[in-house]
Amino acid sequence: MEHGVAFDLQYVSDSLWNIKSEQSERFAAWNRFRGTIDIDFSKLSHTQGLYFHATALWQGGGNLGTYLGLLSSPSGMSSENTFRLDSWWIEKRWFNERLTARVGQFAGQDFYGSQYDAASFIFEPMGYALGNLSTTNESFDPPSTPAFEVRTVPIHNFYVKSMVMAGVQSPFSQNPTGLFPQFNGTPVSASEIGFTPGKRATAVRAFDNVDSRKGYSGLYQFGASYNPGKFADPTSTTPISGNYLLYWMANQALWRADRAGAKGLDGTLAYDWSPAAVNRNDKMLTAGVRFDEPLPVNFHNTMSLGYVQNHLSGQFVPAGAAPWKLEHGVEFNTLLDPLPMLLLQPVVQYYANVGGGVRRALVIGFRTKVEF
Repeated sequence: MEHGVAFDLQYVSDSLWNIKSEQSERFAAWNRFRGTIDIDFSKLSHTQGLYFHATALWQGGGNLGTYLGLLSSPSGMSSENTFRLDSWWIEKRWFNERLTARVGQFAGQDFYGSQYDAASFIFEPMGYALGNLSTTNESFDPPSTPAFEVRTVPIHNFYVKSMVMAGVQSPFSQNPTGLFPQFNGTPVSASEIGFTPGKRATAVRAFDNVDSRKGYSGLYQFGASYNPGKFADPTSTTPISGNYLLYWMANQALWRADRAGAKGLDGTLAYDWSPAAVNRNDKMLTAGVRFDEPLPVNFHNTMSLGYVQNHLSGQFVPAGAAPWKLEHGVEFNTLLDPLPMLLLQPVVQYYANVGGGVRRALVIGFRTKVEF
């Protein structure tokens, strides 16, 4: 970024094996190639506080979560095969980043309900964003939609932000290449407030990094999304107007071997709720702990344990069927960063009451990430 332009190329692959379940097929791999450009115009034209971002990708492979019938996808990347422009935006920052406005094409779930410690997990509800945010048609990547956002930091450790995006039910088909923004669907709004003990609120970003793990700090968030459109009511032929989701998230450094260092334990907790009359997957709970630098080696490493609980609304149970059970998912993984451009992350996952039923599943595999 010395000259104002930064390029990033990365390849990420989740290779997962269905070790034990009722499904016969065993292996699925999901692959993604992504290219990103960031421009800081202050270094190119002395225009202070003006930035541009764009990212495009190709992704494809087998979606193990859909095949197994899980509510919590084993891979936080998997969705649909596509080659497209994901997101782009122009951003202006004022008053030392205390006020920021962004306009373009980007995803709500990249910034609202996204997990702060996402890089430390593989399965979707903890490796990307809370898995049922799409109940309000909150957009996700890569099929991002037109959007506008304003973010303000009134005091050192506190921020408020709000976003309006185009909410569509089939985002991959309404703009297949991502090159031609489609201003259709309903205007979905998302808002969030956050408190960050131990750091500046202007430094908070959606995903964690190694430097931010040093010392004691945390991030506490409350957010909501709202869609004013029409939604089906399973108990009536008359649609319900409006739908919303509330979420609470907390992340905190719990223990450090050295207060100024990165080795120690971090905790994360999140919960969301939406009306059971409108949303089939109406509640979700995630919780986890991460041990930073547990291995006595000279490269970065972590060990993480995560838990996800999905609740299905009883109002959506088919007539004559047994009530749905809570789906439980547990993941343990080890992140290894042995080379500057290489990251390896072996993982084991266990699921009980798959899809709200009585089946179980055991998944093992690993993530590979190469970044230039």
